[in-house]
Order: sequence, then structure tokens, then C-alpha cells
Amino acid sequence: MDLANPGALKALMARYGLRPQHRLGQNFLIDGRVLDGIVSAAGLEPTDVVLEIGPGLGTLTQRLAAKAGRVVCVELDRGLVQVLHDTVQKAYDNVEVIHGDAGRIDLHKLLGERLAPGQKAKVVANLPYYITTPLVMRLLEEELPLSHVVVMVQKEVADRMVSPPGSKAYGALSVAVQYYTEPRIVLRVSRASFMPQPEVDSAVVSLRYRERPPVDAPPEAFFRVVRAAFGQRRKSLVNALTSLGVEKAAVHAALEAAGIDPGRRGESLSLEEFAAVARTLWQRT
Repeated sequence: MDLANPGALKALMARYGLRPQHRLGQNFLIDGRVLDGIVSAAGLEPTDVVLEIGPGLGTLTQRLAAKAGRVVCVELDRGLVQVLHDTVQKAYDNVEVIHGDAGRIDLHKLLGERLAPGQKAKVVANLPYYITTPLVMRLLEEELPLSHVVVMVQKEVADRMVSPPGSKAYGALSVAVQYYTEPRIVLRVSRASFMPQPEVDSAVVSLRYRERPPVDAPPEAFFRVVRAAFGQRRKSLVNALTSLGVEKAAVHAALEAAGIDPGRRGESLSLEEFAAVARTLWQRT
């Protein structure tokens, strides 16, 4: 059964008495071209272990299973878990379906039990919009054994991930994504590619993990500065960074030592400039 076919998808849902759950962000992808684009962007090999978050009815899972060595699906909706067991898991011997919350499940344990020593997994998913940012941040910050993430996200979130300094979309998410990975937008996706249609368009983003950060600064200090700078976007840096518990005069001196105009705002700073501020503040506190 080709689950990208709207008729087949509707028939499957009717058979199990299911309806898309808006609260869980269930918008099922029905565009074969987009599905193929996602799989192609992941560059899957027969030895790859893939973690799919929110597989829904298994539309993307089918294509992943045909390319990867192993596909581990984490699905929150118990009703969909039953469908996945009866369809993709029975049809493909390399698919495993796990009922759980991807925001809470122990991903270190899950991946560690399924990877060979030294092996890294890939995450490929059509992410529910309501968990996109916290889940992406979790994948970035927890030092998981991952080499590549390819995810469908809301268009505005994708733009934020790749946004350069000085643009309206540039923020803490932009800095974090660009610190840990090399991001690029692979595909722009119309809302018409989903059933039911969401209210916004989407994009597929490729996040390839860096071997090392692109800037030199203590990570804790770097991200404290980033969070403080964007926590009060309308404030100048010299005022925003006082939220770190540092006297304004000391912040001013640190910014000048880093070659940064204290009157600038966080949204104008590059990763290297954030690193310079973090280094100077770290030395003075």
C-alpha cells in the first residue's frame, strides 16, 4: 500500500477509526516528490540507522525502510502505533516502532542499544510543529551519537535556522543551529502537500553536524551570552547582558575589549562576535 496516496491513507484511517489529532500536529505528507526529496537529502546507506520522530501512518517510513539498514520510529499517539505495527512493521523487517514521547524518552539509551561502537545515527522526520524547536534543541545540545538531521519544519522555523545576522529571523535558534551544524534548506513545501492541510507552508532542512564548533569560546559562556542578548531583543547589548548578573560598567568594558559597540543589539552579532563577547566576559567574571 502506497501511503502517500490520499485515497489509501483515508481508507487506512477509516479502517482503524482514526482522525488526525490537531493537538498532536498530525498533518500527513502525501506528496511523493517531497518524500523522495527528504530521503535523498538524508543520503541513506544500507548500513544506516535512522531515527524517525512522529512517523504518523508510516508514509515516510516506507521510503526510509527501503534505503536504510534500520529504522526506529518513536510515535506518541497509541492509535497510530497500532497502525504502524500492522502496516510498516509487518511489511519491513528493518522497522521498529516504539510508543513514546520523543521529547522525554532517553535517546542516549535508545540509540546506544541500536548502534555499533563508534556508529552514528541519522534523524529523518516530518516533525509535528508544536514540538519542533524544543526537539531540535534537544538533538543539538545532548551530545547524541548523530551525524545528520533532515527534518520537515514550519517554513518560518526553517528560515530562522539558516538566517544570517542582521535579519529579522535571526535569533537564538539561528545561533544554536549554526553553532552545532551546517544548515541548509533543501525543499520548500506547500501546505497542499499534506492531509489535512496545515495553515502554513513548510520546508525541509538538512542539519549536518560539525566536527567542532566554528568559534572558540567556552560553550556555557557562549550560550549564556546568546540567551541574554536575545532574551530582551529591543535592548542594547550593554543593557541586555546585565541580566547575567554583571555590572553595567563591566559589561561595557568587556564589549569594548571585544571590539563590539555596546549600543548594538544581539540580532546584529555574528557567531564570532558572540564568541568574542563570551571570552572577554568570561575573563572578567
